[in-house]
Amino acid sequence: MTVRRCLSWPDKHLRTRAAEVSEITDEIRAIWDDMIDTMEAMPGVGLAAPQIGVMLRLAVVDGSSERGRAVRLANPEILHASVELREHEEASPNLPGVSAKLKRPRAVTVRFLNENGQIDRRDFVGVEATSVQHQIDHLNGRMYFDNLSKVKRDMLLRKARKMGG
Repeated sequence: MTVRRCLSWPDKHLRTRAAEVSEITDEIRAIWDDMIDTMEAMPGVGLAAPQIGVMLRLAVVDGSSERGRAVRLANPEILHASVELREHEEASPNLPGVSAKLKRPRAVTVRFLNENGQIDRRDFVGVEATSVQHQIDHLNGRMYFDNLSKVKRDMLLRKARKMGG
């Protein structure tokens, strides 16, 4: 179990669509373990494999207050999203020091391959719904700030550059 280093924006991996996972192997389980350790060390409520340079469609999400309840997802796909939106302050360890308020569906139903290699489906609500959508963006080579207007995105990236020296 290892805490992995998160890539720094604008690493090209963060702009690349991750590859589908064909089966759940011990290697995949080990990557998930490292991802959970990395997420806990931040601390964060989710992490996608491309954030640590692993170009596979893997994500972990844990919005529980007591922690240790991470959901491991491979090839997550949103089947249904609520009409009702929820605003949440989002940030990323790939671009530290900045964040932005985003509105995303308050609840989503996600289909994914679970740690036993079975197709699973789960409803995520609130912070976990926000997180799972944020992770799926990463798997598709998108960052949360891509959901902002151009003006807001440019301001956020300028601020991040100033903070990064």
